[in-house]
Amino acid sequence: MSGPLDGVKVIELAGEKGHYCGRLLADMGADVIKVEPPGGDPARQIGPFVDDKPGPDRSLFFWHYNANKRGVTLDVAANPDLLQRLAANADILLETYPPGTIDHEELRRQNPALIYASLTPFGQTGPYRDFLTSDLVSLALGGPMASCGYDDLPGAPPIRGEYHQAYHIGSHYAFVGILVALFSRDLTGRGQYIDVSIHEACSCTTEGAFPAWVYHQKIVKRQTARHATIRPTLPFHYMCADGKYLHVVGGVPRDAKSWRFLVDWMAGTGMAEDLAGDQYAEFRGLRNLEASDPISIHIHDVIGRFFATLPSDEAYHGCQKRGIAAGVIRSPEENLLDPHFRDDREFFVEMPGTGLDKPAICPGPPYMFEKTPWSLHRPAPKLGEHNIEVYCGELGLSKEELVGLKDVGII
Repeated sequence: MSGPLDGVKVIELAGEKGHYCGRLLADMGADVIKVEPPGGDPARQIGPFVDDKPGPDRSLFFWHYNANKRGVTLDVAANPDLLQRLAANADILLETYPPGTIDHEELRRQNPALIYASLTPFGQTGPYRDFLTSDLVSLALGGPMASCGYDDLPGAPPIRGEYHQAYHIGSHYAFVGILVALFSRDLTGRGQYIDVSIHEACSCTTEGAFPAWVYHQKIVKRQTARHATIRPTLPFHYMCADGKYLHVVGGVPRDAKSWRFLVDWMAGTGMAEDLAGDQYAEFRGLRNLEASDPISIHIHDVIGRFFATLPSDEAYHGCQKRGIAAGVIRSPEENLLDPHFRDDREFFVEMPGTGLDKPAICPGPPYMFEKTPWSLHRPAPKLGEHNIEVYCGELGLSKEELVGLKDVGII
């Protein structure tokens, strides 16, 4: 077996909004056939590109989201019959087309066991159904963006999350829904339709902002590098001797044992100041260091002076050794060199591709299956790479029919 979904066939008609969901299914061993328009998925035009030279088969962005898939081309509107033939032999159809573009009921009539998942900006019903979106619009309108920003820059606007974060959120919810539908089909033998809204998926990830309003009628305040809260807190990060930041959960240890370990560590260097005194003997950890509390401010200042004397990695490992949840704020390239990822977990994998003298390094899976291990078994497909394999080898079209479809621009 190549993965826990080995033997499951997926037809993917997904662009930027949902190609990550297809990648997640492919990574689990499903046979994902990506269906692109004859001119190619627009995601092929998104950089960075190999050697900074654009081309349909040179996009590193496209490679990342479409590895482990096969690829065919098809103008779905011009030849819906060919799509029906693809769907007739599939377990799952994933699409991100505007609502009403594809007759999913007809596809499911022909294949009652088909699990059909539509991932759209606002779902298939309601007054927003035909509204347009982007990753930024979804983060803004869905709610997460309102909680992201800075409190140390007066008047600063909210900021976005990571690139394609909203689309990732929608893809994850679609992925979970598809897995649950597969489980249901195992029990009942019936497929079903799944209507996934990116807007609603983002609204599920607003953390404490929603309950803060529901229960307290208060709006959380954006804070730099920490959770948005009703009551402002002191920063959770401390500048270290090498100019890097150490992030400590809550800004201070959360329990008496960890607090004692931190104070003893600081005292050993002569920098505990008065934190080792009797006035803190009954300290049980603060949930957060509140910005308006003089004791919190003093604790934060003393701890900050201590960490300022240590290199960030020494501070990070010293905290972890003492049971304190903390980590260095890293850049992606620093994680690439981390032996925990690279050597011990073998997280990064090599991906071959057009124009490369040697494989590109890319992230692997965040999970390890004992019986059905993950593998990178194929790079992202070249444009139309598997047309002959799928249309002729699996659907039974002749080479002449395939040439005819290409001549009229259907594939």
